[in-house]
Amino acid sequence: MAVKPAPVKWAQRNELIYLDFQVQDVPNPTVSVEKDKVTYKAVTKNNEHFETVLNLFDEVKPEESKWVNRDRGAEFVLIKSKPGPYWKRLLKETTKYHWLSVDFNRWKDESESEDEMNAGGGAGGTNFEEMMRQMSGLGGAGGSPFNELDDLNVDEKDSDDEYIPGLEDPEEEKKE
Repeated sequence: MAVKPAPVKWAQRNELIYLDFQVQDVPNPTVSVEKDKVTYKAVTKNNEHFETVLNLFDEVKPEESKWVNRDRGAEFVLIKSKPGPYWKRLLKETTKYHWLSVDFNRWKDESESEDEMNAGGGAGGTNFEEMMRQMSGLGGAGGSPFNELDDLNVDEKDSDDEYIPGLEDPEEEKKE
C-alpha cells in the first residue's frame, strides 16, 4: 500500500502561519504539532494513505496553535514563536515539492499593514457583504444602476459614431 504526501497550501502573516492539508474524507487524521515540525497522517474513506512531515523554517508555539479537521481537509493556524519578519519559506530545506504550494487566497505581502488586512473582513479575507451593500447603493435604494439608462438619449450622435472605412483587400490593390 503506497503512502503519498498530502497536498498542502500555506500562507503567512507576521505572527502566524496558515496550513491547509487538502485531503478529503478523512474521519480521524493523526496530527502532531511540535515547535519545529508538523506531522499529518491520514487514511481516507477510500483507504488512501497520506503522510506529510513539515520541518518548519522557524519555530512555532504548539500550545497556542490550533487545527480543525473538515470534510475537505485539515486547516491549521500556527502561531510563530517570534512574530516579525516573514519566513523566507515554509520549510527548512530548500527543495521544491510538487505537493506544497502557496495559498494565494490567504497570502498577504509583508509590506501590507495590519489595518489593510483586517479591513477586508479579518484573516485577510474580502468583506463581500460590505462590497455588495456599496454596489446596491449605485442604483439607489437597492435598485439596479442600469435602471437609469432609460434617461439616456441614445439617438444622439457622438464622435465615436463617425464612418470608418472597411479594410481593403491587398490582392485587389495589386491587380489595379
